[in-house]
Amino acid sequence: MKFYKLFSLSLIWILFAGFTPVNTVEKTNTYVYFESDKQQIESLIRKAYEWIETKKTPNDFDVVANKKGNKYVALNVKNHNKIVEELKKSNFFAQQFIDNYNKIGLKIGENLKTNKFEYFVGDLPPYGNDSNSWCDCQDNPEKFWKTLKVNNLKIENNRATFYWTWTEWKETPKYKVTAIKENGIWKIAVLDGFNYKSFLGL
Repeated sequence: MKFYKLFSLSLIWILFAGFTPVNTVEKTNTYVYFESDKQQIESLIRKAYEWIETKKTPNDFDVVANKKGNKYVALNVKNHNKIVEELKKSNFFAQQFIDNYNKIGLKIGENLKTNKFEYFVGDLPPYGNDSNSWCDCQDNPEKFWKTLKVNNLKIENNRATFYWTWTEWKETPKYKVTAIKENGIWKIAVLDGFNYKSFLGL
C-alpha cells in the first residue's frame, strides 16, 4: 500500500514539474511570432530601399516639355509605365501602393494637359514637397538602407504600421510606413511621401 502511495505521489510530482502554464506558452509564441514579423519587415524595408536606390528607373513622374521647351505639358507615360511595371516585378510593394503610385502619375499628366498645373522649365514642380518622396529627404547617407531601423511597430490583422530612421546622422527622417501581408509575405502598402492628396496639393 505504501508503495502505491509513494508511486502516486512521485507521478503527481513529475507531472507538475513538467507542467507549463498555458498563458506562458501563448505569450511566448506570440512574442516569437512578433519578432519574426519584425525581422521580416525590417528586411523588407532595407531590401526595398536598396532596390529603389540602385536598380529602379530614376525620375518618378517624369514630364515632357512643349515644343518651345519652356513649359511641361504632359507626363512621360512610357517612363511612368516602365516604373509601374518595375514596382510590380520587385515584389516589395502591395497592389495598393502600385495603384496609388500610378494614380498620382496619371493625375499629374492630366493636370499638366488641362493647365491645372503650370510647371515652367527651371521651376520647382507644383506637386510633391521639394524632397525625395521615397525618404522625405533632400540628402541621405551612402547606402543608408543598411542601417534603417524600424520603430514603433504595431501589427494587427496582417497590417503593420511603423516608422523608420537611419542611424548615421543626427538629423534623420522619421518616415511613416504601412505594410500588409499578401499571401504570407509582407509588402509595402503605404509610404508617407506618396500620400495622394498631399502630394497633389488637393
